Amino acid sequence: MDLKTLVDQPGKLPTVPKIVQKLIESFNADNIPSTEIAQQIASDPALSAKLLRLANSAYFHVSRTVGTVDDALRMLGFVMVRNLVLSSGMVAAFRNTPGINLPRFWRYTLYTACTARWLAERAEVNGDMVFTLSMMHGIGQLQMHLCIPPDVLKPLDAQAGVLDPRRADLERAQLGFHYGQVSSELARIWHFPEALITALAHVPEPLAATKFDAPAALVHIGCWRARAAVLDWSADEAREAYPAAVADRLALAPDWTDLLAPDGDPKRWMPSFETLTLGLDSLLD
Repeated sequence: MDLKTLVDQPGKLPTVPKIVQKLIESFNADNIPSTEIAQQIASDPALSAKLLRLANSAYFHVSRTVGTVDDALRMLGFVMVRNLVLSSGMVAAFRNTPGINLPRFWRYTLYTACTARWLAERAEVNGDMVFTLSMMHGIGQLQMHLCIPPDVLKPLDAQAGVLDPRRADLERAQLGFHYGQVSSELARIWHFPEALITALAHVPEPLAATKFDAPAALVHIGCWRARAAVLDWSADEAREAYPAAVADRLALAPDWTDLLAPDGDPKRWMPSFETLTLGLDSLLD
């Protein structure tokens, strides 16, 4: 099965909720009234309840209780609300995916997003765009497990699980494409902006891009830190797998994490995932 066939299967494309479709349109629109978005979110009781739970979480440190969708938009901003709803929509769209440990996959994805956003804020890169890119970077894996016959994928899964850093290379060698390209094509079908479509294709191999893409590189680094946590790597395993060349291209000193600089200044380290993601696990429900 080639890449075009993989994504050109209408019956096997995940269904994206209408409000998520509307929010995707907002990437390319000059002006979509926030009141219109608020009304559509509020019309979905489950989604609005989840949004309010997230908005009131410790992650955002809001000064007062967020009681309505309008409050959430005012206090968090349209882009962050869009990020939360899009992320929740992606989790829901791939709810039934065979052959993947979905709780672990989405926890890894959230850890990637929070790491990459934390790094982006220090690198003066758009953290909101990086968060969106992170939450979508692995959906190609899910689409592959939905559409590619098990007898093709099981041997590959046995060689390297979906979170294994070798995975993209093995996919390209055995299938002719990797999960980043699948994620990119799904984003194109859903009419995401071109910058995000391009970045998704480069997350697995940011240095192979014709033009260096800092958001894709930050997500790549975020993937490394998330894998170390979710796969329970030892410090030696983490240091061995660290994409140092990508970090050098970002001018990222290793003292940002205790895994690389255990004797460094703790004030410079990224917070623990327990702190960094506090309250955001509602996205994964």
